[in-house]
Amino acid sequence: MLAKDIMKTNVITVKADTGIKEIAQILTENNISGVPVVDDDGKLVGIVTEGDLLHKESDPRIPKYFGILGGFIYLGGSEKYEEDIKKLAALKASEIMTSKVITVSQDTKISEIASLMVKHNIKRAPVVENNKIIGIVSRTDIIKTLIQ
Repeated sequence: MLAKDIMKTNVITVKADTGIKEIAQILTENNISGVPVVDDDGKLVGIVTEGDLLHKESDPRIPKYFGILGGFIYLGGSEKYEEDIKKLAALKASEIMTSKVITVSQDTKISEIASLMVKHNIKRAPVVENNKIIGIVSRTDIIKTLIQ
């Protein structure tokens, strides 16, 4: 089976300037856990997930560090802290979205999609053609194939 055999084609998307409150409303009203972000030409530029929105209600992850000679050395870097702060202050999709989206083609095997989801800890994979969304495959879509 391939992505085109199980993908949903009526994909709900938002624009980069869509507000956080509107995105939260779209997710809850449509019972979905993520929404792709597209530009004016319909090209994929990012994705906003429930996980991204949780940053609005959580404390930033303080980076681990130790002090030496009056300075700080961060263990593992401070990128996650900086990302958390950025998402905490976000007002619209472009400020909170994940821009490095794992995508698949319509001819990607379901087993490959499942592997990508496990490896990257993602719950959905947009199906793209020429960087435009033509569908989306969720974990639920893959699990349903186990019943068939």
